Amino acid sequence: MKVVPEADRPVTQSPGVPAPSPAAAGTGLGRFAVPGLVATLAAGLVLRFFTTSDLWLDEALTVNIAELPLDQLHEALRQDGAPPLYYVLLHGWINLFGSGDLAARSLSGIASIATLPLIWFAGRRLGGRTVGWSAVALLASSPFAVRYATEARMYALQMLLVVGGYLALVRAFESPRLPRLALVAAITGALLYLQYWSLYLVAVVGAVLVFRSWRSSTLLQRQASRSVLVAVVAGCITFLPWVPTFLYQSVHTGTPWGGRVFPSSAFIMALVDFAGGAYSDGYTLLLPLLLLAVLGVFGRATGAGRIELDLRTRPRARWEAFVFLAALLLGMAAAYVGGTTFQGRYAAFVFPLFVLLAACGVAVFADRRVRAAVLVVIVGLGLVGSARTALRNRTQAEEVADVITAEARPGDVVGYCPDQVAPDASRLIGDEPGLEHLTYPRAEGPELIDWVDYQERVDAADPAAFAALLLERADPDGTVWLVSSPGYRNFDNGQCEAIVAALGAERPGAVRSRPESIFFESMGLSEYPPP
Repeated sequence: MKVVPEADRPVTQSPGVPAPSPAAAGTGLGRFAVPGLVATLAAGLVLRFFTTSDLWLDEALTVNIAELPLDQLHEALRQDGAPPLYYVLLHGWINLFGSGDLAARSLSGIASIATLPLIWFAGRRLGGRTVGWSAVALLASSPFAVRYATEARMYALQMLLVVGGYLALVRAFESPRLPRLALVAAITGALLYLQYWSLYLVAVVGAVLVFRSWRSSTLLQRQASRSVLVAVVAGCITFLPWVPTFLYQSVHTGTPWGGRVFPSSAFIMALVDFAGGAYSDGYTLLLPLLLLAVLGVFGRATGAGRIELDLRTRPRARWEAFVFLAALLLGMAAAYVGGTTFQGRYAAFVFPLFVLLAACGVAVFADRRVRAAVLVVIVGLGLVGSARTALRNRTQAEEVADVITAEARPGDVVGYCPDQVAPDASRLIGDEPGLEHLTYPRAEGPELIDWVDYQERVDAADPAAFAALLLERADPDGTVWLVSSPGYRNFDNGQCEAIVAALGAERPGAVRSRPESIFFESMGLSEYPPP
């Protein structure tokens, strides 16, 4: 989100750097910029609606919750630990377009596409047309943006709102009229209701506004800062009705499936995910992107082939860099202290700022041919990573479901250990007649997961009793199927293995397939035929 008006960031021509020639007008990226950008946008648009992956756990669980009647949504989210905005929007979207994989994910795809023109405006305000078009190219080809454009989760919409909030703050600083301030308040409230990590962005922006209200150099700037601060506070007030639910979730849900991550490690995880993540060989893109962001903050061209670093930071990107780092590190520190985990996707709330910093890094190069070459390399690596993301199935559920749907018969029972492998696998299995599904530790249906006091529920469960229940529910001539993935954090005491052993003791001769680590979400299948 934007915290400094453009007027506060004068950009001066560096000594020894030639002014752009008339031939370099337009994007400032070179003669092939327009066809290159068109090709990048076309590839990025296609990739935002194409993936070979089935819905994995988080997506399947999100769709299952969104399909519930609205009057059941609040209780489901109390158990899930998420805020409501995305689920309400997806509920309406599903009612219009259905809950198929492409239909459910298209809401994120459209949000991701809508972010592209907004980031052009944001980049142009930050550093001119070169920064604007560079930001578009970087975002269009970004494996991180493409992944969450193809997931039925809230992160693509969160990125859209962050860029929209950035622009809304700029305009409110320039002229703090009521409609502009109302937009700032609306976006602030929407971010809080969309994803809880937005709290850290709003907190840092609020702190900067307090500072600017006191220390800005002119009275007009101080008054504008105070007006925008009031708008942000008004947006926070809209979140008050949800606070009791948020506090309940904080105490009883959290992230029981993952352990705490030290902030320095979490920061590296976020950067790797920004570059595509380990499953898309994101380490290849990581160093170029990081160097561009550093140049965008500290770099200054002193000649056509020379750049120097100014440790005082460049004025035009100073506040963006501060908000990016402060909000991200605040969130990571709070998660560590609070005992919750971190995943790279949580950093989506600052990813647009990172893109803008990297776009500023492209503009540091005085030679437009170098700018074009840099973008070609970054965009090329990004599109390769995005394609790898699109072609990789994130879950092994399809392999499991194919076997069960082909071989299961009425009277069979499917068990899941842990219940976290159930939503996506059961979605693919579908409503097979006479086939019962039970999850461990709840011994309930596979559609939802109750995260409330989850570890306590796991510790109190009895693997032998669950195995006996599966055998009891199956017909005498029916097969017991067990979908399992023993590596989950809450089940590292061998409970899933104990279920396997108990079933094997009663029904020897089981047929098993093992989880494969090539999948983001792996799972194995054991078949226990009748004796």
